[in-house]
Amino acid sequence: MSTPNKHPEANKGWTAKQGQRTLKQMAEQSQIDFELEFFGGILARHPDYVDVLRVMGNNLTLKGRVLEGLEIDRRLVRLRPNDPLAHYNLACSYALTHRTDLAIRALRRAVELGYRDFRYMRQDRDLDSIRNDPRYLQLLKEYEAL
Repeated sequence: MSTPNKHPEANKGWTAKQGQRTLKQMAEQSQIDFELEFFGGILARHPDYVDVLRVMGNNLTLKGRVLEGLEIDRRLVRLRPNDPLAHYNLACSYALTHRTDLAIRALRRAVELGYRDFRYMRQDRDLDSIRNDPRYLQLLKEYEAL
């Protein structure tokens, strides 16, 4: 049986399934890095390109660069003040940075503007920090039945 690394100690506990998952994660990580560089170049020339800003905000958050993602989401809301998805993403960024009041306010605005994917909202890990806040629960109660 061959192993991915010739040094026996380096392979202790390694399984093919673990190796595949790691390679997949590495490929995904490399893709995100590529997209950050590529779309960053586009934004350097076209700073208000909304579709690219959305991708950048998401990728920055996936890379753990949450404060940079928050800045992108703020920019998107300034560019698209009536866009429910822009406000939803801003709420997620605020929640990830533990800015509860701002997260609840942005989430409420998203719903007021028409965001209605409550099933996703209930399972979105980005909102974990506000999940038990009574204002979050009230928001769901108010709008989910509509």
